[in-house]
Amino acid sequence: MKKIRIGITGGAGYTGGELIRILLNHPQAELVFVQSQSNAGQPLSVIHQDLAGDTDLHFSENLFPDIDLLFLCVGHGEARKFLEENAIKPEIRIIDLSQDFRLESNNRLSATGKPFIYGLPELNRDIIKSAHNIANPGCFATTIELGLLPLAQQGWLTEVYTTGITGSTGAGQGLNATSHFSWRANNIQAYKTLNHQHLAEVNQSLNQYQRGFGVNKLHFVPWRGDFTRGIFVSSQIKINQNLSALVKVYKDFYTDHPFTVVSESPVFLKQVVNTNKCIIQLEKQNDLLVIHSVTDNLLKGASGQAVQNMNIMFGLNETVGLKFKANYF
Repeated sequence: MKKIRIGITGGAGYTGGELIRILLNHPQAELVFVQSQSNAGQPLSVIHQDLAGDTDLHFSENLFPDIDLLFLCVGHGEARKFLEENAIKPEIRIIDLSQDFRLESNNRLSATGKPFIYGLPELNRDIIKSAHNIANPGCFATTIELGLLPLAQQGWLTEVYTTGITGSTGAGQGLNATSHFSWRANNIQAYKTLNHQHLAEVNQSLNQYQRGFGVNKLHFVPWRGDFTRGIFVSSQIKINQNLSALVKVYKDFYTDHPFTVVSESPVFLKQVVNTNKCIIQLEKQNDLLVIHSVTDNLLKGASGQAVQNMNIMFGLNETVGLKFKANYF
């Protein structure tokens, strides 16, 4: 099979670095260029130092038109601007890792008129197969949605109370007051309480199954954690069904989705860090169900899921190039 010729723009950050690492080892990918105007001319390994000896590629200043797929790893608000200012050949497919095109109300680019499909494979795999453009989901959104979608399919969602803690890489590579080691170490903090930007896409996804699930029915408190990567989410909901029946609903829902696993043992971050997995566990006391879901924010929450979407778009098995060993020890 002809290899997929790929370009990346915004390749100097955390998600760009993870994407480069995956694609360099993907059997059906050919990484043609990585654009970064601020690092143009420098070897990739100057910024992503673990790539020393893995590639001779240098960051480019310009785009190269002879590609099949372009990954956008630019900041939120920058992807739409980038595509409007650069003439991308209409046959080039696009996967955007920012939040610019995730919502249906804002998912078209005026320059092409082609919609961006929300790229959660466990929800939209059949649509992704024929998509031209993909809006890759957010990291918290992915983790929350995967924990709640089986209930939404059954129409069982009521009031949901969710907490989630994320590592420092979720804040991006640019330093700010709450991403310095001296602040993060031995410290946690709630932030964007009940007002996180991922809530809109979570509600949009849940409404694909349970129409009318209200935007004010999901109450989310995110936390900054004192670790580098990973997300642990716990969602609470009152429900009458017994635990064994609920576990069966979840296992049936994800039976054909290789990266989402339902565990009957307690879950923890080290199971998923450095993998493209989401692992889910259910616990129940009386009528209160707790759904725990864990992911790696840079892989299933970003670059790994983006490559999973690429695999589906180009007719590959969705696991190709994404079988990683967890950082268990």
